[in-house]
Amino acid sequence: MSSRAITPDTTPALDPAIAARLKRGADGLVPAIAQQYDTGEVLMLGWMDDEALHRTLTTGRCTYWSRSRQEYWVKGDTSGHVQHVKSVALDCDADTLLVRVDQVGAACHTGDRTCFDADVLATEEAKDQ
Repeated sequence: MSSRAITPDTTPALDPAIAARLKRGADGLVPAIAQQYDTGEVLMLGWMDDEALHRTLTTGRCTYWSRSRQEYWVKGDTSGHVQHVKSVALDCDADTLLVRVDQVGAACHTGDRTCFDADVLATEEAKDQ
């Protein structure tokens, strides 16, 4: 398991019915895809554990677990590029979250609108066209 701090019993936790459905990786994390709610644009991928998902659902702001810094971070707290949560869905395998957001500013730490526009890989089919 991970070295993340355990939520104290006095702190409200993720709904047990939701927690029971999640299929987490060995590190306790679930990938969370952030998507612009009105355009469908895929913005970024972050990681959530039960606490990050609980915070996201209850605050209306995306909270992720930073694997490199080993701490929680709320998108936009330092950059101002906030993600306002519109909905959260669990995929059919219960191992990935889709967080539909209203993104303010850039989603990528590089300053780009999305993390997926800088290095587009061409498929063989696309090359033939």
